[in-house]
Amino acid sequence: MSSSISASELKKIINNINIIDIRSISSFNNNHILGAKNIPFNSLIISPNKYLDKYNTYYIYCQKGQKSLKACQILNSLGYRTVNIIGGYEAWILEQ
Repeated sequence: MSSSISASELKKIINNINIIDIRSISSFNNNHILGAKNIPFNSLIISPNKYLDKYNTYYIYCQKGQKSLKACQILNSLGYRTVNIIGGYEAWILEQ
């Protein structure tokens, strides 16, 4: 089961969490949530152990929240702790 968080809830805890942007490198370089680390979707799903450990919780976003939800479901099934950011980067921008 995947957990989710809204962009407004994320704003309250932003300084104390691990955030992963799974969009393309060019999208990330164009703009992203401050403090986020860019790990494109395919790279993260193919080799999660290269980027994540099972002792931390990771907040994951994409552009609109659908791909990050899929990533969270896959990663959680592998034993990682992830939280999907509902609405993705677009929701984050609307909260600013």
